Amino acid sequence: MAKKRRKLNKDFERKIYSSKKNVELVLAKIYDIDDEDIQKEYMSAFNKVVYLYDELKEDYERKGFSDNSEELLTSYKNAFNIFESEFEI
Repeated sequence: MAKKRRKLNKDFERKIYSSKKNVELVLAKIYDIDDEDIQKEYMSAFNKVVYLYDELKEDYERKGFSDNSEELLTSYKNAFNIFESEFEI
């Protein structure tokens, strides 16, 4: 049986790329923190955001654009916004 093709969405791919750049930027800023305890605290808090980004990216790579895609993106954005509001970076 033929494998079903993934449904692609260029606009959604741009959002994923933008999300990737945001995650990379914050991680770079966290790694630049000199105080190890503060760095661990920030990294611990940011891990949820990284996890949600990875889940979003992997879901899109496996399934393509689906009903779940926008929900995953919203979860990632909410977690990112919460992190930004709680931690000054």
